Amino acid sequence: MDIDLHPVTIREVVEGYTDDGEGGVFGYGGRLNIRPPYQREFVYKQKKRDAVIDTIFKGFPLNVFYWVENEDGTFEILDGQQRTISLSQYANGDFSIDVNGNLRYFPNLTADEQERFLDYELLVYRCKGTDSEKLEWFRTINIAGEELTDQELYNATYYGPWLTHAKSIFSKTGGAAYNLGDKYLVGEPIRQKYLETALKWISERDGLSHHKQYMAAHQHDQNANELWSYFRSIIYWVEDTFTTYRGKLMKGQPWGPLYNTYGANPVDTAALEAEIADLVQDKEVTNNRGIYQYVLSRDPKHLNLRQFDDDQRLEMYERQGGRCANGTKCKDVDNGDGMKTFDITTMDADHIVPWSKGGKTEVSNGQMLCISCNRSKGSL
Repeated sequence: MDIDLHPVTIREVVEGYTDDGEGGVFGYGGRLNIRPPYQREFVYKQKKRDAVIDTIFKGFPLNVFYWVENEDGTFEILDGQQRTISLSQYANGDFSIDVNGNLRYFPNLTADEQERFLDYELLVYRCKGTDSEKLEWFRTINIAGEELTDQELYNATYYGPWLTHAKSIFSKTGGAAYNLGDKYLVGEPIRQKYLETALKWISERDGLSHHKQYMAAHQHDQNANELWSYFRSIIYWVEDTFTTYRGKLMKGQPWGPLYNTYGANPVDTAALEAEIADLVQDKEVTNNRGIYQYVLSRDPKHLNLRQFDDDQRLEMYERQGGRCANGTKCKDVDNGDGMKTFDITTMDADHIVPWSKGGKTEVSNGQMLCISCNRSKGSL
């Protein structure tokens, strides 16, 4: 990759600045693509954004910028998007910063202050190279102090019409996927979390070992309609199946895998909601977030059912005199003078009546079994 230094003033960069959302962000007289398809959305917090403007006011140098020069004479920002948008938005009057205790927008600056701001020189390296060189450079250079997420790196590798459409749906706060699924997903759309989640779900459906395989297969598709349709099917299924919304319990569940496995099964929604309500109130259940997976899979491991504590274990052990509750059926009974006595550390606390049949974690419903008997209990 060829790299040459070309200092550029802020005045030149912000000339013709436009931010058309999904249509893109441009500057430098329309010749600079500030947000290429492989780039992230704007993620700078106010503190970092303001620090960029403060650095310029003080005349201190900003880190260097990297632009990719295209064959038609236009440019794409390879590194420096966050800083470029910050200074462009300020010059556009989009926000104010504190200057000596006063909040000042760009139009509030004096004429000479505005000139000094616009005449500030940015150190821009123009880079020429192949697409693969450009993307490899994008992966390795410092991205304005913000660490890239794995999904942002995959976006850099598999950019194209499919990604552009997918990001317009999944990568915007207030976008289509956010409005539909925010109640059920965690993470920030702008950091590609919604897109990553949807991709992982559909990749599991298709039996792929990694969601980047799905991105590679669809990189040159003209749209992401399949992914969007699948995502909507999941959310609609969740809403139809679980008619009472319980925020903390439902947000962040593995809805895609659950839909893939159980989505075609008919359910009695009223009975399901009644059972969920009972489970939420059941003191034996220590992991309420596992309730939704349990009512579909019937695997009690998701509930993390309450276990006997040390005091209960000791009380049951003393009650049994250190002997296995399995009596003469215990394989470890002495052949000589009767029942064998076990050390408490070699015994398991067991429910006489299991939780599935209404049993509670109480001493009256507990017994101590030797490990071999407890392991074979299911076959007795």
